This record gives sequence, C-alpha cells and structure tokens, in this order.
Amino acid sequence: MKYPWIDEYLLSKRKVTKDLQADWNWVRYKIGGKMFAAVCLDHEDKPYYITLKVDPAEGDFLKTQYPDIIAGYYMDKANYISVKPDGEVPDELLMDLLDKACSLMLKTFSKKKQREILGFSACGTECETCGCYGSLCNGCNVSSGKVFHAPAGKACPIYSCAVQKHKFASCASCDSVPCSVWRATKDPSLSEQAFEKNIQMRVKNLKG
Repeated sequence: MKYPWIDEYLLSKRKVTKDLQADWNWVRYKIGGKMFAAVCLDHEDKPYYITLKVDPAEGDFLKTQYPDIIAGYYMDKANYISVKPDGEVPDELLMDLLDKACSLMLKTFSKKKQREILGFSACGTECETCGCYGSLCNGCNVSSGKVFHAPAGKACPIYSCAVQKHKFASCASCDSVPCSVWRATKDPSLSEQAFEKNIQMRVKNLKG
C-alpha cells in the first residue's frame, strides 16, 4: 500500500480506536464507537480500498478530479468515498480527508457528547487530570459548567460564553481563542508564566 502511515496517523488522534470487522475483513477506525474510516482488506489481507466519511459536496468534487477516488465501497454513496491504496491521491490530501472524516463523525454526536468523548471541558481542560476532579468537582461536562471555582449556582464564564451563549460544542469553534474571558478566568494559584503555559496547552487540546 502507498500509504503505510495510515494506522499510526489515525491512532495518534485523541480517542480514536480501531477494530477488525471479521466478516468484511475491514480494519475500522472509530471515534465514539462510530466508524469514520476503514482499510478494506482482500482474502490475502492486502488493502484494496481506503474508505472514509466525507462531506457530500467535497466527495462529488473529488470524484471528478481523481480517478482513484470513487463512491464509498459498500457504504452510503453520498457520505463516504473510497480511495485506491496504490493510486495517485497525494498523501497530504488523504491526511486532510482523514482529519475531516474524524471531525465529521464527531459532529454527529451532541455537543455535550463530543466533549465527553474527547475528555475535554469547553475550554480544553482535561478534567480528569485536575486535582479537584472527583472531590471538589465532577467536571465541566457533568456539572454543565458549574464547576468548583464558578460563582455559586452559575456556570464558569468560559462555559457560559461558549456553550450557553454561542451554542458551541467548545471554544474550539471560536475564532477569538484565547479571549478576554479566558484571561479573566485565572486560577489564582498559578503564576503568570504558568497561566500562559496552561492557556497554550488548552488551545492545543482544542485545536489538535
């Protein structure tokens, strides 16, 4: 196969898993338990198609541009495409399409479920790594933003802005990240340097 990097590339994505669908002999890649891509193997376990979820309009366009891209093999023809594993589709394009496939599948879940699947709060914090998780706080996603440092009975200002006001799944959908709301919501125990590092980490978590 021309794209030997696929397995490592996809499994490097947060919360992506894989399994083997034995009846079809497909290696499936999933997010939240739903398949967004698969490497279809023949009876000798050699790849014959790479199938992935796609935006229908982009899929239609790609099929006119690349003879090695066809409608999804044994899949919904509008929402999946199949790529020949030894064709001429550039690696960079296939990587981009796999990124989009994962994102498209993630967006089929509710916004709250998306955060739960990724394990991040609206601001990109990984709640389970916080020392307060499980004691002072059950996490942003469980408490609908009413975390330990928020005003009594109210959501954290970041959660309130992103999820309640703008109806985003998280701050990842906002072009202003990190914004003044982020900077106003500072853990007083952190130095300015540590706070900036924390912000960079959360932006990386959100943007990937």
